[in-house]
Amino acid sequence: MKNKQKKSLRNWLIALVAIVAVAFLAFWPTDYYIESPGEAVAVNQFIKSKNKKPANFYLVTVSVTSRPASILEYLWSYTRPYSERVPSKELLGGQTSAQYNELQNWYMETSQQNAIYYAAKKAGKKHSLKYLGVYVMEVQKKSSFKHKLQIGDTVLGANGRRFHSTEEMMTYLRKQKIGSKVTISVLRGKQKKHFTGRIVKVKGTNKPGIGIQLVEHVTVKTTPKLTINAGEIGGPSAGLMFTLESYEVFTKQNLSKDHKIAGTGTISPTGKVGIIGGVDKKVVAASRAGAEVFFAPTDNTSVKASQTNYAVAKRTAKKIHTKMKIVPVDTFDDALHYLKKHYQKEK
Repeated sequence: MKNKQKKSLRNWLIALVAIVAVAFLAFWPTDYYIESPGEAVAVNQFIKSKNKKPANFYLVTVSVTSRPASILEYLWSYTRPYSERVPSKELLGGQTSAQYNELQNWYMETSQQNAIYYAAKKAGKKHSLKYLGVYVMEVQKKSSFKHKLQIGDTVLGANGRRFHSTEEMMTYLRKQKIGSKVTISVLRGKQKKHFTGRIVKVKGTNKPGIGIQLVEHVTVKTTPKLTINAGEIGGPSAGLMFTLESYEVFTKQNLSKDHKIAGTGTISPTGKVGIIGGVDKKVVAASRAGAEVFFAPTDNTSVKASQTNYAVAKRTAKKIHTKMKIVPVDTFDDALHYLKKHYQKEK
């Protein structure tokens, strides 16, 4: 009888230890977020306009865990193709989750504004883009403005000079000598402020600057009116697809004749398509959704030719044996030319 009781007690202890171990694996957080293929989402649902909105262009998302993965989630991710474990420091860049999400929202807003502006311009519609400055989204540790600037401030100019584009601001600052004094003008809420600091070597570029992470602050107006609201989707990578859909609406065309077209890439006010992150996961998601074509940026301003979005997308498509065609794009015109060449003759 005693042996049975001991055996029963031992079994209960083993079970308890097992439960504690599973709970530990399931709930104890790591310092990693898990990125994996997301979804292909029809862009037309985000656009508000009186004109018809064809449902043929799709933006593609990357799924990111909302919190650091547990040990179990971390280990399980190794069984899922194209899931990636990203250190929190790399993903958040030293920001809190709230600050990171705010940054992604500002990127998305800028992407939408640029898309509407360039689409209207390309379609020959009345348009205006007003540059208001750049939002401060992060102040780097070595910046002399670390305890002066705040997230959400809008930088207007420097040394009495008012800038009219982000490019103009960065060009001016990069011409200054490391260590030289600079006074910047800032709008905080409705109040204008001035702060003096020094030019530093900007982390990530090693070029002169004031040491901030920024996103352009612009407003756009068009006739006819068109607005975009992507809800909780953040980041700048849907710029190209927003522009294609907006152009269709402005011109009242169906550019792909209802063929399912997916793609990614930022868009500038000049129609330049820029590099984005997670393109391999986006190719997988687009292929799963049945897209026939995937537009991938060829931009190589910050990477080697073998690491452009297009190069990575081509390799990924080959690995997953998809029939989806990967199309290189450097500008909006490249995507437009492809669509007109392949679909406009269809009846």
